[in-house]
Amino acid sequence: MMVYLSDFCTFMKTVYTYFSTMTTNKKLSIAIALVIIPFAYASYIYPSLPHKIPIHFNLEGKADGWGSKESIYLLPSIMGFTSIFVYLLMANIKKIDPKRYASADDKVYGQFGLFTVAFLSCLSVAILYGTAHSGIPVNKLVFPLLGFAFAGMGIYMPKLKQNYFAGFRLPWTLENEKNWNATHQFAGKTWTIGGLLQMTSALLLNGGAAFVVFMSITAVMVLIPVGFSYRMFRKGKK
Repeated sequence: MMVYLSDFCTFMKTVYTYFSTMTTNKKLSIAIALVIIPFAYASYIYPSLPHKIPIHFNLEGKADGWGSKESIYLLPSIMGFTSIFVYLLMANIKKIDPKRYASADDKVYGQFGLFTVAFLSCLSVAILYGTAHSGIPVNKLVFPLLGFAFAGMGIYMPKLKQNYFAGFRLPWTLENEKNWNATHQFAGKTWTIGGLLQMTSALLLNGGAAFVVFMSITAVMVLIPVGFSYRMFRKGKK
């Protein structure tokens, strides 16, 4: 596990270094290209789709809702709008954040936004693939991707400075910069390990068991950093 963790961290640092050299215009161009990819894939599979396609899946990844084949474009539209909104929000976070924290690094937030766009694009393509191939449980595609995204966010977390939009925005972290930094250093490790565990469990487990384990790990990833932050706050009060 530690070997995989080390390899993953090295990979994400390489990606981070590559993104950090990009100009703002280049990042925006890549973000738009990533949003277009699911639409292109949907257009590619559209002719071969039946008249009715699955548009909703249960916890086991099996279809339980149906719609016309034209609805294949609904998911890319929703994900595309969300992607552009998140990217523009993160890229301009200093301009709209009420406190405009001077220590916040515009490049880091732009990279985080681009990472989110890439994830949502991959997620869209995975779900579209599951829609076109009914024999494959969608959760076998979605949960590993979500785990990968959480692990990637863990790499970015220690680089996030105080803000009102991204990270663990708790009363104690927003009040105290040391608490924010320590919490996100700790949360970064927790999310990286937790995300890799989610990826592994999603590939090994099936049906409801995969969902329960995935959500349990997610709860731990959220609650432990919150507890860490609160404990640090209480210590500071003594």
